[in-house]
Amino acid sequence: MSEHPGQEDPERLARAALTRVIEPGDERGGKWLRELGAQELMARLTAPPGEAAALPGATARRLASWRARAATADPHRDLAAVAAAGGRFVHPGDTRWPTQLDDLGDARPIGLWTRGRPDLRTWAVRSVAVVGARACTPYGAHMATALGAGLAERGWVVVSGAAFGIDGAAHRGALAAGGATVAVLACGVDVPYPRGHTELIRRIAEQGLVVGELPPGDHPTPSRFILRNRVIAALTRGTVVVEAEHRSGSLVTARCAQRLSRQTMGVPGAATSGLSAGVHELLRGEAVLVTDADEIVEQVGDMGELAPSRRGPVLPRDLLDPVSARILEALPARGAAGGAQLARAAGTAPDETLAALYELHALGFVERHGEGWQLTRRAIHRPNTP
Repeated sequence: MSEHPGQEDPERLARAALTRVIEPGDERGGKWLRELGAQELMARLTAPPGEAAALPGATARRLASWRARAATADPHRDLAAVAAAGGRFVHPGDTRWPTQLDDLGDARPIGLWTRGRPDLRTWAVRSVAVVGARACTPYGAHMATALGAGLAERGWVVVSGAAFGIDGAAHRGALAAGGATVAVLACGVDVPYPRGHTELIRRIAEQGLVVGELPPGDHPTPSRFILRNRVIAALTRGTVVVEAEHRSGSLVTARCAQRLSRQTMGVPGAATSGLSAGVHELLRGEAVLVTDADEIVEQVGDMGELAPSRRGPVLPRDLLDPVSARILEALPARGAAGGAQLARAAGTAPDETLAALYELHALGFVERHGEGWQLTRRAIHRPNTP
């Protein structure tokens, strides 16, 4: 919205009005918008019936529906409403417009209504989507919270849909870490949905951003939830799915991310869990398995942002030189063995065998029994846990 009331940009006004007319993701509408421009398209939809120019390929039913919507659109009222809610309207060509959304082609949003102070374009450059099942398990909620917090601590913006389950957990993780998070809604940014997340959405608007394609006051529908997912996929550098069944809106987000050449990642779950079946199917394809924020950043970050090497605990045996290790392996599990016997078994010279045995004794692996050597209790009972 213009900083000076009464001086609104005509393009902004036309696009704000069109968010009342064209449903999100309508590629036919996007094509007309691209070819005619927002002002001309709105002019054709609001012209008197006898003067209205045709829209190529538009059916009479579609035109009638759009003209009815256009007749009641009031962009000044909507821009004032979003400003009163602490937000603004951004659109292609605006300095705050995240240009990666242009990858959606004719399905690109007409504009985005936002609520919150940060600059969406700046935040979107370093953002990751964390999505998943609404009816998630405690494991899924724990992982989403940990990933949200871990990404926020590393300076990444966590983007999700503010739904119950994984979405809410990811947002809460980022908020708890004092980090940045963006909620992409399938309704007006002044409409808290789901109602049970009213307080969460308020906190996101205060600490981060609430974003939506629909104008103030508009309510969600099932189709709008699905179409909202393309915005989440396009806005971010990559999408992480934490728990999803085979038929899940989260998989729609992930597949859209793949079509847009974004990184797609999945958090594995139990092989017997139906809530992880969709994630595992993604992992059998092009998605990358991740288990923490470091591994996510390795996929979406800049060159050199690598996850730390992962390995089991270093045990005292791992630090032995090759000769001492062979002699230790040659010692019988029960009873003692002489130096000559051990030299033959290990393929080592008698003198180096004796030197290695004394070193192993100093390290607590063997003990002397008369003329022989045997393993200590510590060496027999090898630790198998960190």
